[in-house]
Amino acid sequence: MATVSDIGLSAAINVSMAVAFLLVFAFLRLQPINDRVYFPKWYLRGMRDSPVSSGAAVQKVVNLNMRSYLKFLSWMPAALKMPEDELINHAGLDSAVYLRIYLTGIKIFVPISILASLVLFPVNWTNDTLDSMKVVHSKIDKLSISNIPYGSNRFVTHLVMAYAVTFWTCYVLFREYEIITTMRLRFLASEKRRPDQFTVLVRNIPPDPDESISELVEHFFLVNHPDHYLRHQVVYNANKLADLVEKKKKLQNWLDYYQLKYERNPSKRPTTKTGFLGCFGSEVDAIEYYKAEIEKIGKEEADERQKIMKDPQSAVPAAFVSFRSRWGAAVCAQTQQTSNPTVWITEWAPEPRDVYWNNLSIPFVSLTVRRLIVAVAFFFLNFFYVIPIAFVQSLASLEGIEKALPFLKPLIKIDVIKSFIQGFLPGIALKVFLILLPTILMFMSKFEGLISQSSLERRSASKYYIFLFFNVFLGSIVTGSALDQLKAYIHQSANEIPRTIGVAIPMRATFFITYVMVDGWTGVAGEILRLRALIIFHLKNFFLVKTEKDREEAMDPGSICFDWCEPRIQLYFLLGLVYAVVTPLLLPFILVFFGLAYVVYRHQIINVYNQQYESGAQFWPSVHGRIIIALIVSQLLLIGLLSTKGFEETTPVLLVLPVLTFWFYKYCKNRFEPAFVRNPLQEAMRKDTLERAREPTFDLKAYLANAYLHPVFKGREEEDNMSISEDVGMEEVIVPTKRQSRRNTPAQSKYEGSDTLSLPETVHER
Repeated sequence: MATVSDIGLSAAINVSMAVAFLLVFAFLRLQPINDRVYFPKWYLRGMRDSPVSSGAAVQKVVNLNMRSYLKFLSWMPAALKMPEDELINHAGLDSAVYLRIYLTGIKIFVPISILASLVLFPVNWTNDTLDSMKVVHSKIDKLSISNIPYGSNRFVTHLVMAYAVTFWTCYVLFREYEIITTMRLRFLASEKRRPDQFTVLVRNIPPDPDESISELVEHFFLVNHPDHYLRHQVVYNANKLADLVEKKKKLQNWLDYYQLKYERNPSKRPTTKTGFLGCFGSEVDAIEYYKAEIEKIGKEEADERQKIMKDPQSAVPAAFVSFRSRWGAAVCAQTQQTSNPTVWITEWAPEPRDVYWNNLSIPFVSLTVRRLIVAVAFFFLNFFYVIPIAFVQSLASLEGIEKALPFLKPLIKIDVIKSFIQGFLPGIALKVFLILLPTILMFMSKFEGLISQSSLERRSASKYYIFLFFNVFLGSIVTGSALDQLKAYIHQSANEIPRTIGVAIPMRATFFITYVMVDGWTGVAGEILRLRALIIFHLKNFFLVKTEKDREEAMDPGSICFDWCEPRIQLYFLLGLVYAVVTPLLLPFILVFFGLAYVVYRHQIINVYNQQYESGAQFWPSVHGRIIIALIVSQLLLIGLLSTKGFEETTPVLLVLPVLTFWFYKYCKNRFEPAFVRNPLQEAMRKDTLERAREPTFDLKAYLANAYLHPVFKGREEEDNMSISEDVGMEEVIVPTKRQSRRNTPAQSKYEGSDTLSLPETVHER
C-alpha cells in the first residue's frame, strides 16, 4: 500500500516527465523542420506556409531567432484564446463539444473539491480509528471515511455531502445538456449544404427475380415518394478492389523510395529480396521488381473493376437514396416504408467521409447473429481479463515481487526502490496492460457491422467504458483490497470480513492516485509531444517525399480517438464521484488532469487534429448517461459502505438519491435526447425554403452525383468515371418495369417504354 513518501515520489516522477514533455514540445514546435508535424491542420487547409522558405539551409531546419524562445509557452494562452463559435467553424461541433466534457469535469469537481477539503478533511482526520484496527494503512488513509469510528454520528456529514455532490452534479449536467442541445440545433440550422442532409440509406431491399436492385429502388421510391425522390446510388461489394488499391499504394511507396534512393546515388542500382519482408528469397533489381508488381496488381485491379461493373452479384441489397429536399429525406428516414418492418429499412445516411464502406457489404440479416457473437466474446474478454489484471496487481506490490522474484528482496528494501514500486509501478503496469485493448474492441465493433466511423467509435467507447468499470475500477478495488488485507482476512472471523472490506475500499484511493498521475498527467503531456507522428513524418520526408503533394500526404494530423479518449475521461468522472465523499484527497489529482487535458486537447484540435467526420455531437447523450451511471454507482457504494460502518439507519435516506438521479436522467432523456436522434421537419422545411429562395437554379442532382460513390471509384480519369457512372448505377437506372406483378410498385417508369399504369402527372413533369 502506497504511503505519503510513495505518492510523493510518484508525483515527482510524473510531474518531471510531464514538464519534460511540455518543454521538449515547446522547443520542437519552434523548429521549421517540425512545422508540418505540430501545425498540419493549417497546411491541409492551405492557410500556412513553411516558416522559412528562403535563406541559409540551416534556417530551414533550426530556428535561429532567439527571441522566439523567450515565448516558448505562448501556445497555452493561444490555445485558450479562440472563442467557442470560432472553434466550431474551425474544427466542427464534435470537437467543440468534446472539449466541453473536460469543462464539465472542471465545473463539477472544483466546488466539490473546495467543499470536501473544508468539511470532510477535518472530520476524517481528527480520529484514530485506523490506528486501533488491525489493517494495513498509511497516513493518507486517515483522510478517508475509513478513519471514522464504527457507528459514529460523524457519518451525517458524509450523508449531507452525498446530497450536495448529487444536486450539484445534476445541476451542471442539466445546464450542459441544455447548452449543447442549443449548440447542436444552431449548428444544424446554420450548417452549409451537405450530401447527408438529402440522403437516406436503405437496407434489406427484398429481391425480385425480374428486376435488378437499382430498378427496384427506382420504382419503389418513384411510387412511394413521387414528389421528393431524386436519385440513388446502389451499394456494391468493392472490398476486394479496395484491398487491391491499398496494396498497389504500398507498392508505389516502395517504388518511390527506391527511385529516390537511386537518384541520390546513380552509381548503384538498389536491390531487394522477393521473400518475406524483403529479407528472404532471391535478390533482384528493386525498381524493376516493384514496377512489375505494380503492373501485375494494376491488371488485377482492372479485372476486378470490370467484374463489379458487369456482375449483378456484386450489388448489395442496399442503396443511398437522395431526395429533392431535406424535408423529403427526413420523412423517409424517420418513417416505416412498408407494412413489413424488416424490409426497406431506412435510416439517415452518414456523411460521405464518415461511411465505413467495408461493412456495407455485410448482409443485413446476419447483423443480429454478429452482434450476439460479439456480446458473448466481450463477456468472456471481460471475465478472463480479470485474471491478468489481478496478476499484474500482485506483481506491482512488494509482497508480489518478493514471492515471484525472491532474489530481488534485498534491493526492494531500499527506500527509494520501495517508494518507486508502491507509488509508480502499479499505475504504469496497468496502463501498459491496457494498450492493446482499444484495438481489440474496435475490431469487435467492426465485426458487428456498423456502417459509419462515428458509430464504430461510439460503440467501441461503450465497450471500453464497461471494461474499465468492471476490470479497472471494480477489479482493482476487489483484488487490490484482498491483497492488501489478506493477513487481516485470515485472522478474522467471517462476521468481521465485510467490515474490513468497508474499511479497505476507501484506502484503494492511493492506487488510483498513482494511476491518475501516470495516465492523466504524463499521458496527456505525452499526447502533445506527438513523438510517433514526429518520427514517422521525418522518415517519410527523407525516404519517400519528392513533391509537395508527397509531403502533404506524409503528414499525419490524426483525430480525436473518441473510442478510447472518452471512456478514459469517464473513468475519471467515476473515480471523482465515488471518492468525493469517501476519500476526497483524490479530487485534486483529477482536477489537474481535467485542466491539463483541456488546454492540451484544445491546442491539438486547433492546430493538429483533422477530424474525419462531423456527427453534430451525437455522442453527448452517451457521455451524459455514463456520468449519471457513475453518480448512481457512487451512491450505491456509499450505502453499502455505511452499512458496514454501523450506520444502517441512513440507508432509506440515501436510497432517495439513486431514485432522484434516475428520474433526472429520464427527464433529460425525454427533454433533450430527441434533438440528437431525429431531425425536426420544421427546421428541414425552413432550410429548404431559404435555400430555394437564395439559389433557385442550384443543380442539386449534379451536387449529389458522386457523393456516395465508393472511394475506389473516385480519382480516376474522367472517362473512367463516366463508365463507372453508367455501369454501377451512379445515376438511377430508369427503365420500363420487368415485373410480372405490380402489387408493390403498380406504375411504370417515368420514361417511355411502358404502356401500363402511369405515375401521377407531377412525376412526369419532374
